[in-house]
Amino acid sequence: MNNILKIARIDAYSITPKYLQLINSILQGIQSGQIKKNDVLPSINEFSYALETARSTVERAYNELKRMGLVQSVAGKGFFIVHTQFQRPVKVLLLFNKLSIHKKLIYDAFSETLGNEAAIDFYIYNNDFNVFKKLLLDKTDHYAKCVIIPHFYENREMGYKLIDTIAKEKLILMDKLAEGVTGNFGAVYENFEEDIFSALEKLIDRLSKYNKLKIIFPQNSYYSKKILIGFLRFCQHYNYDNEILNNLDNHEMEYGSVYINLIEDDLVILIEKIIEGNYKIGKDIGVISYNETPIKKIILDGITTISTDFKMMGEKAAELLLSNSSEHIQIPFKVTLRNSL
Repeated sequence: MNNILKIARIDAYSITPKYLQLINSILQGIQSGQIKKNDVLPSINEFSYALETARSTVERAYNELKRMGLVQSVAGKGFFIVHTQFQRPVKVLLLFNKLSIHKKLIYDAFSETLGNEAAIDFYIYNNDFNVFKKLLLDKTDHYAKCVIIPHFYENREMGYKLIDTIAKEKLILMDKLAEGVTGNFGAVYENFEEDIFSALEKLIDRLSKYNKLKIIFPQNSYYSKKILIGFLRFCQHYNYDNEILNNLDNHEMEYGSVYINLIEDDLVILIEKIIEGNYKIGKDIGVISYNETPIKKIILDGITTISTDFKMMGEKAAELLLSNSSEHIQIPFKVTLRNSL
């Protein structure tokens, strides 16, 4: 029993749910031979105390192991390992640049599609190259697959070069292709330049009411500059006056302008300015917001959005992983037209 308590680990820095971490550590113990058939598992209270986690976490892990047919419980005697043969899950290192509503959609779809066929260790590096480097150097060798969303505030090229050192049969990139990463690796990605160009083309009838397009592109952002290239190409092609804003802090709103925001903080400021200036949204001022969220259906009677299909991104990445594919899949971009335009 003490041996199993030593084997089981919960990493406080991992975003992977704790019950899954506990399941994965027990499965790894079985696979390595450290946990054997008929071994008695610690009680829920013992595990809860030893791992400093909630009883419900341990209980959920045990219930899932019972569902898998590996563990049984006997009233008054506890939990036992009854089988040691199981389909060994693929060990996956999942690295996201940040947490957000959209990243949660990706993670949920990714983990749901994988099901019990993969054991995911999930970490956030907060767009920080140094954190990313430490995670990658410490952990890559211990995983069969490395799935990465590659966004950095600084040292972007160094980040891409580091990714390029990963064995390509292990690597799957999500959200964007990292420049300079070569070889046969899997990828599900957005085509940032083409996505915004084609999205604005789909909105051309509504845009005809306005004479100027403005995009709010934060300075020192991890967002792809190809968004700006696509925006400027559209404005040039359709002869629209345009402006690139780093923020809205001291900006005077202009009648007849459409504002395109990338981050939610800028959308909040934009809405405040519209309300304070008593502008009529969809008439005096147009608004297009990146990334669909449920609240945008309601705000100001509906905000027009342009957004990638985050659920599909997670599903397709999982499918590439399960099939060991090195295919590159471009995720479609969706336009949702509402009253803000």
